Amino acid sequence: MVTDSNIFDVTKEVKREDIFALSQQHYENFPVASIVLPKHLRDPISLIYTFARQADDFADEGYHKPMWRLAKLQGFKDELDLIKSNKRTKSPFFTEFGNMIQQHDLPLTPFYDLLDAFGQDVTKSRYANFFELLDYCRRSANPIGALLLHLFGKATPENIIYSNKICTALQLINFYQDVAIDFENEFHKSRIYLCEDEMKQFGVTEAQIASQHVNRHWEQFMLFNIDRAEAMLLEGKPLGNVLPGRVGLEMRLIINGGERVLYKLRNVRGNVFKHRPMLVAWDWPVILLKALLK
Repeated sequence: MVTDSNIFDVTKEVKREDIFALSQQHYENFPVASIVLPKHLRDPISLIYTFARQADDFADEGYHKPMWRLAKLQGFKDELDLIKSNKRTKSPFFTEFGNMIQQHDLPLTPFYDLLDAFGQDVTKSRYANFFELLDYCRRSANPIGALLLHLFGKATPENIIYSNKICTALQLINFYQDVAIDFENEFHKSRIYLCEDEMKQFGVTEAQIASQHVNRHWEQFMLFNIDRAEAMLLEGKPLGNVLPGRVGLEMRLIINGGERVLYKLRNVRGNVFKHRPMLVAWDWPVILLKALLK
């Protein structure tokens, strides 16, 4: 169980090792600040993920009311405003964070987008259609890919398009494997990151998610979603070969990790209630070999 004490506020004094730990402490299927990357990129990537993870925790974790969550997220926006205005902050984390943004000439819009998406998590728990879900992914996932490309010096319009496809696909994959977790989370009102119109089309109901009942309707619905996420991931896959050297290898690892989870989702025909797919130790040699062979 996560308690309030597990959420530390990065606006307070935080040691460098704690920053890296926060970027790693949540289970992720995809590499974060991987040792594959050049060493000079690991610290800025850890800072970016720490910003995102802490803000996401404000929206998700602890027994707090929506007003508290939104106020915490607003506090992060206020810190971004100070950085944007070249004003000093009293936060040691945001001082280092601001220096990193300036050093690497990173845009601030992706960070504002992340906070906007996390704020939406506090106030919105259902999605009427795929357009609504894509809009959420545009702000909750795509900014990370864009920021990484800026760090790599490869943020061309074409690469951003590839990256957006990959990031959105990975976000969707995460939604599918976490259907039960998002619905049963004890800290917030149950969320469903599935499209209401498509659920109706396939004969799937919220009561079915609540009871974790799997039938042919659920299987067909999940396979439809899995196919769509896989097609999107494939559309972005060329980025792994466009990026050079170790950053390209890192991107291929991320893409292959997503493909591996999709394989596991398909193998259990979407029954994530009994078989939530996760990447385990023996998956990584397969993922790495595919990445090395391109």
